[in-house]
Amino acid sequence: MIRRNLAVVLRESASYYPVVTLTGPRQSGKTTLCKAVFPDFHYVSLEDIGARGYAEDDPRGFLREHSAGVVIDEVQRVPELLSALQVEVDAKPDPPGRFILTGSQHFGVSAAVAQSLAGRTAVLTLLPPSLDELKRFASPSNDDLIEMLWTGAYPRIHDRRIPAGRWLRDYIGTYVQRDVREVLNVGDLTAFTTFTKLCAGRTGSELNLSNLAGDAGITRNTAKAWLSVLETSYLCTLIPAWHANLRKQLVKRPKLHFYDTGLVCALLGISSSDQLRHHPLRGPIFESWVIAEITKARLHAGRAPGAHHFRESRGLEVDGVIDEGSALVLVEAKSGATLRSEHFRPLARLSELLRQRDDSRGIQAVLVHGGDERQRRSAGLALPWSGIEHGPWVEG
Repeated sequence: MIRRNLAVVLRESASYYPVVTLTGPRQSGKTTLCKAVFPDFHYVSLEDIGARGYAEDDPRGFLREHSAGVVIDEVQRVPELLSALQVEVDAKPDPPGRFILTGSQHFGVSAAVAQSLAGRTAVLTLLPPSLDELKRFASPSNDDLIEMLWTGAYPRIHDRRIPAGRWLRDYIGTYVQRDVREVLNVGDLTAFTTFTKLCAGRTGSELNLSNLAGDAGITRNTAKAWLSVLETSYLCTLIPAWHANLRKQLVKRPKLHFYDTGLVCALLGISSSDQLRHHPLRGPIFESWVIAEITKARLHAGRAPGAHHFRESRGLEVDGVIDEGSALVLVEAKSGATLRSEHFRPLARLSELLRQRDDSRGIQAVLVHGGDERQRRSAGLALPWSGIEHGPWVEG
């Protein structure tokens, strides 16, 4: 068990709310984190047939038995339990933090929580470990960018020293066979697997849903529904375009990013880090890693993800824009180890446009690159990939 950054926020939230809900992808470490933060609590998994039957048949009795403090795992299995939980905490709101819920299906958990526990629960998200958390494992992949991208961040790979390719193949198989059937009635699992691989090939790219559907041989509505399944299971995210009224012809499509680059490599059949080193998608995969690291830093600090991208039709493109209202962080990702002045040009140009508009907000420009140097240039900060945790992602 390594120390997770979200532990502080999880413990703090439990001091305010009677219920804390922790979501995230399967195998991101939710159960391990909850057991570490609340070692004296009972632990009940609703994957267990007996526990699930008890919760379904007598939800009030189930909650009364564990009212002194309990971690309830995979709560989406018994959504009716949340209604009973509402009655329980309304009748006895103190002490706070008695009920810790986890779930691995975002939409199902969020919809049920919003309906039954609004105002009664904190909702937190745990993604696979960020780079600074991975450094707490004694893992050789942490020292080499390409090896780290290929391995990915799922904790079991690093904790148990399981070969990444083997574990990720099993994870993909389990996910398709189990979660897809639960979240959406997908009749043709082979077609869905093909669709998932096509999405992986588009990581770091703007999403053209019609083109994706055509390549997959499905309708646009089916592609939209299947993409929502990938989002529901926290495999990928769509970051929206950012505009801020710059009076330009702006592209409004979202960008598709997978949260885990090891999973992308497994889906694309990239069988080694050496193959990734020369792969044509190395740049987009690195960009997705940067966006994922920013997202992890913010979510694990209890904040909203906040990432956008920017592109105008005449060519100016910036990979990430973090809009804090009173401040902006502009982000470019370059996987190469050599810093070049042209890498800063998009950042400098967008900064110039914002200042011409008399934008009074503070602007920070950051280039995250595949080398080792940290430099402060006139156009912005050059930040090495290995120091990404020191970026200004959570300020404000």
